[in-house]
Amino acid sequence: MAPNLRQQLSSLTVTDIDHEDRRIRCALLGCGMMGQEHISYIMGYSRDIRIDFLCDPYEGSLQKAQKIMQEFAAQGDPMTPSHMAPLLLQDEQDLLKYADAIDLLVIASPNYLHTPTLLKWGQHDLTILVEKPVAVSQKQHDELLKASQQWKARVWVAMEYRYIPAIAKLLSLIPEIGDLKMVTIRENRYPFLHKIGKWNRDREKTGDTLVEKCCHFFDLFRLITGQEAVLPKVRALAQRGLNYQDEDSEYETPIIDSAYVTMPFRTNEGASDKEGKKRWSSTIGCLELCMFSEGSRHQEEIIVTGTKGRLEAYLPENKVYFFERPCHEKWKDRSIPPPPDSIRRHVFDCSNVREVHSIDNEIPTHGGYHYSSTAVEWYHLLQEIKRYRETGEFQAHVSCLDGLRAVQMGIEATAKLVNELEDES
Repeated sequence: MAPNLRQQLSSLTVTDIDHEDRRIRCALLGCGMMGQEHISYIMGYSRDIRIDFLCDPYEGSLQKAQKIMQEFAAQGDPMTPSHMAPLLLQDEQDLLKYADAIDLLVIASPNYLHTPTLLKWGQHDLTILVEKPVAVSQKQHDELLKASQQWKARVWVAMEYRYIPAIAKLLSLIPEIGDLKMVTIRENRYPFLHKIGKWNRDREKTGDTLVEKCCHFFDLFRLITGQEAVLPKVRALAQRGLNYQDEDSEYETPIIDSAYVTMPFRTNEGASDKEGKKRWSSTIGCLELCMFSEGSRHQEEIIVTGTKGRLEAYLPENKVYFFERPCHEKWKDRSIPPPPDSIRRHVFDCSNVREVHSIDNEIPTHGGYHYSSTAVEWYHLLQEIKRYRETGEFQAHVSCLDGLRAVQMGIEATAKLVNELEDES
């Protein structure tokens, strides 16, 4: 067991926790890369929240997480309460003993552990922030869907891409472009980084790339369209094994590292036809993923096209481009392309995260992943926890069901690829 700065586990009881401190009592389960990012932002909100427990089976991760806390505390607000010396644990079962002393559990463990952990903790009366994906297989998906209907816990799935400034700006402009017809999301990136034990090279532990990585994008498709994917009509093409060829690996089948996925989205909440039947409103979506494109100009591109115009968001440029289609008055002669001055154009610089999100309160915007979107996500999560304390009401921006629906799209696409890809390999 890792050394503890406060007390030894054997001597600490729930009554030892300081109940006079009204800050949210937080525990982190998983102190790797994402856990450490969450810690850095929690420290920025230390007037509202404190970390009482760090839990990870690897002592090196615990020590690094603790060091991050100490570094942020050293440069923090002198008016912030001083308690930031968590209990260090290496076994989740030990952490479960303190469930009644935890207001918020952050689950940032490897993907395949998210469902088992939620099944253990969901019966407790606390808030849970769980990293994506919430499940890595159809079996886990089904277990979680059934169990979550009986939980006491309030679950928020960490989908920080929703809060990336350029994406948030694009979402706010969607009403300007008429009825949505096409959505394209493209990610051009570097291969997955190393994780402890290389678990993210194992398809069984990650759910494969279209689940592990792309559930973020499937969540955005749902959010942008306000519609659900027609799962039987999901189509996919993919390739494996272009990355990691020079690595010694125990896994026989490499993970997907490039893909196209197409799918229709539908809702029947549109207008009725002459016979009173609902007309289906539909949008078509395309995801393009390439994980061996380190030199690309844009890492992410989101393009949304409607009947009245088009939105394009680019990262890391963090800008949104809005193009309004010309009306007939501005483009009467359809035998020639539209005159340049007939197309209204706007460019929105989204580099100021506080301005885009209209958050007057100070939010931490130190260097980190995801363009400070995690800081915005934490801001909204903490507001909901405070609201729950006052009113008993809690509304997750991304519910467990939202997380499951995003995962299901990745599972569906991957399932249709398995035989084809294994035949090729």
